[in-house]
Amino acid sequence: MGRKYFGTDGVRGRVGDSTITPEFVMRLGYAAGVTLVGREQLPAGERPAILIGKDTRISGYMLEAALEAGFAAAGVDVMLAGPVPTPAVAYLTRALRLQAGVVISASHNPYDDNGIKFFSANGTKLPDALEEEIEFRVDQPMVCAEASRLGKARRIVDAAGRYVEFCKSAFPNEFDLRGYRIVLDCAHGAAYHIGPSVFHELGAEVIPLGVEPNGLNINDQVGATHPQTLRSAVLANKADFGIALDGDGDRVVMVDGDGELYDGDKLLYVIAASRQAEGRLEGVVGTLMSNLGLERAIGRLGLAFARAKVGDRYVLETMHERGWKLGGENSGHIICLDRHTTGDGIVSALQVIAALIKRHCTLAAACADLVFYPQKLINVPLAAGFDWRSDKRIDQARSDAELELGEQGRVLLRPSGTEPLLRVMVEGKDGAQVERLARHIADCIRHASA
Repeated sequence: MGRKYFGTDGVRGRVGDSTITPEFVMRLGYAAGVTLVGREQLPAGERPAILIGKDTRISGYMLEAALEAGFAAAGVDVMLAGPVPTPAVAYLTRALRLQAGVVISASHNPYDDNGIKFFSANGTKLPDALEEEIEFRVDQPMVCAEASRLGKARRIVDAAGRYVEFCKSAFPNEFDLRGYRIVLDCAHGAAYHIGPSVFHELGAEVIPLGVEPNGLNINDQVGATHPQTLRSAVLANKADFGIALDGDGDRVVMVDGDGELYDGDKLLYVIAASRQAEGRLEGVVGTLMSNLGLERAIGRLGLAFARAKVGDRYVLETMHERGWKLGGENSGHIICLDRHTTGDGIVSALQVIAALIKRHCTLAAACADLVFYPQKLINVPLAAGFDWRSDKRIDQARSDAELELGEQGRVLLRPSGTEPLLRVMVEGKDGAQVERLARHIADCIRHASA
């Protein structure tokens, strides 16, 4: 059975469209309540309960109420955390021993998008099979529980404080951040009232950005997807470094004191090198989009490297399959399973800083052995119904490029999960060659799809 509503990270879309409406979200909450709670045997008299957190989008109020109604109709109690980062929901779901957690967020997307994603009782993303089961129930009639079994709702007033303490616990006790000046960009998102507290309470001088959400400005020229704002602030304030989160706080990029940007691949390498020096690591999981330079550098550390499909859920699945503790994406999703069950922007930033303190070095020095290969990414529109995988011209263009690159490069063709696009990525040592091959493959796809 294929997935109908769920993408790589829950259900997501433009507010008011077919899935991001009060009516659909209420049915989704009901279906999830029946499905998730029905899988667990609770002690007699104990009611099932699910946590709901959200980011700062104005549509979150509407969708929160719809989810609450759906869960209540299924006989599930609801605990409302208010605006908290996605990884906070994962943590609180485990800490409070709840049956599941739900996040209302569209991550790094603009404010007029929103989405729903679920966490299991263990604080992990749901597997595809369970999402398919929820989807099946969404399309079935709702059968409201009898009045005596309807769910109730209450607010967790200390949700943010609990999560602040959790984040601080992920930083070594013997270290602090006294003497550091840090610019922290929270993207006007879910970490706006949490991120500054974490770094301030660890001793840093914090210069906050993106901490004035109004429901409409989330990710608007701020945050991990717009690092130029962070860079300008770091240079203007002569900060030691800057940290940028995205709207729901599960990804991070950093900037050093010279204004140099460090994406997820580079930060993953810094953490890997530190853990390897301590003998705490066997391998690292990246994705199909991870730079070949990262793979080679991880190999020079004596570590294995595996590539998962794009999406932090698939990184996590591969980590569990191999029994490894570290993985991530170049977008800034970094998963440290010795610290959390899911990707966490604040926790990941703290791991990077701890690695720098241990080595008494800067970000630039920590990445000195990491040499990125030039990459070229082109998005090519596809005609409706076009089967690019079976087209011999496209296959030949890809084969020719792979032959020319040899072991010094690679070619990746990946369809978009949300748009009729084919993403062409070529990577190699020679930037001009990479550019030429990528454009040739893209032209072949355009002609074949016309």
